[in-house]
Amino acid sequence: MLNELANLHQKCFPHKPWSADDFSDLKKSGCEIIASQHGFIVYRQTLDEAEIITIGVHPDARRTGIAAAMLGIMEADLKKHGVKHVFLEVAADNTPARTLYENNGFVQIGVRPKYYDGQDAIMMRKDI
Repeated sequence: MLNELANLHQKCFPHKPWSADDFSDLKKSGCEIIASQHGFIVYRQTLDEAEIITIGVHPDARRTGIAAAMLGIMEADLKKHGVKHVFLEVAADNTPARTLYENNGFVQIGVRPKYYDGQDAIMMRKDI
């Protein structure tokens, strides 16, 4: 499964692909992974908060609802475990991702200047 995730990640993020070992390390650190043939989400819970580490959808399957569905599955799981808030960071110039998050109830709570290779990161939060 981790090799398939690494292959999918490479298709989603060809400029900085993660390896199967990277995904293994995330699992060992306590991250959860929801994956399908065309998408994945990696997140981590700490007490009553959670953080989305990454989310990806194969380029051929984007704008089909996969990412929103994975967000919904993740939120349902987190609610069962008492999570009240979900956080994430997204590159300021990543308009499709920012739109996805805004359409799914996330709001901007801050900015990390030059966080992504000189690009600002928008910090977002959703109360669940």
